[in-house]
Amino acid sequence: MAAGCGGFVEKAKPYIAMISLQFGYAGMNVLTKVSLNNGMSHYVLVVYRHAFATLSIAPFALVLERKVRPKMTWPIFWQIFVLAMLGPVIDQNFYYAGLKFTGPTFACAMSNILPAMTFVLAVIFRMEKLQMKKVRCQAKVLGTVVTVAGAMLMTLYKGPLMQLPWTTTRHVHASSSAAEAPAAGAEISGRDWFLGSVFVIVATLAWASLFVLQTHTIKQYSAQLSLTTLVCFIGTLQAIVVTFVMERRTSVWTIGFDMNLLAAAYAGIVTSSIAYYVQGLVIQKTGPVFASAFSPLMMIIVAVMGSFILSEKIYLGGVLGAVLIVAGLYSVLWGKHKETQEKEADAKTALPMMAVLPAASSMQDAAAGCNIGNNGVRSSSSSGVRGAAAAGGAV
Repeated sequence: MAAGCGGFVEKAKPYIAMISLQFGYAGMNVLTKVSLNNGMSHYVLVVYRHAFATLSIAPFALVLERKVRPKMTWPIFWQIFVLAMLGPVIDQNFYYAGLKFTGPTFACAMSNILPAMTFVLAVIFRMEKLQMKKVRCQAKVLGTVVTVAGAMLMTLYKGPLMQLPWTTTRHVHASSSAAEAPAAGAEISGRDWFLGSVFVIVATLAWASLFVLQTHTIKQYSAQLSLTTLVCFIGTLQAIVVTFVMERRTSVWTIGFDMNLLAAAYAGIVTSSIAYYVQGLVIQKTGPVFASAFSPLMMIIVAVMGSFILSEKIYLGGVLGAVLIVAGLYSVLWGKHKETQEKEADAKTALPMMAVLPAASSMQDAAAGCNIGNNGVRSSSSSGVRGAAAAGGAV
């Protein structure tokens, strides 16, 4: 009984970890939206977030990878520089801008186009091969098309307001703070809806580009914690420069023990440090497809939390687009899963062949050795006979 219970817990660990991560990501989206509504600059938020992330990851990188850290070269440095520009700077700033214009649920739903975008970029850079005769490849292409259609639907069609049972009345606490910006549940204009959609799509494209480049960089710089630390640190410096250019008021840097500090610390420590480590463990054990399959759960959690806490308004266009995006997402993930299974099956098939080849080679070597031995016996015998005959002749 104890062994069976222990086995169940061991199998349940990846599920518990990924579900917990989705709650962590959802909390980040809601806290960030509250902070942005309170007037915090998203440029400053990016700086503080990655400063916290750097401080929380750096000690582990210094201690755990001090003996395995590769040597830094200029080509690797420039790759890390571009990774920092794509991730902390472009992705985070555009995502936060889209989040401010729309809402947490919308931004989370739109960001589910990430696997499809990554697949398209991988095909462009010849990291993926299109084999349209195979069902798995057809599933990935179809999923990509459906995902893009869902993103376009969310961008171009707003639709009527969805009346949810728990959002018919506004929370009385929403107006408790005099310094609060327009409420999160305020009506979203068509212009803000379109701009928010474009910003989130640009952010997701930058994140997909980061994945493609990181795949190449990690082969040359295999210390993952050190790589993440460097990306966060250089990204912090780049974000500081961007903030000085975009924000001329020095007051935007002011931060106290309030929601703004909580949002920055939470995003940096929980979603950029703890989540990175936990997700890395899950991916190592189950693979990236398993980890990606839980991302729609975050959208559902954010929708519930956002409607309760922020009185967020949800529109029909967003719901329909989200359904298409999730359907396309799982189609892409299914195709990727089948591809992984095929590679594993090919690897298992190749192992017996590799075992047969050395055996055959050793048999050939043994036969060759026998031939060499036989030739040697024949040579020595004939030489001995000839020598004996010569000696007899001489006598």
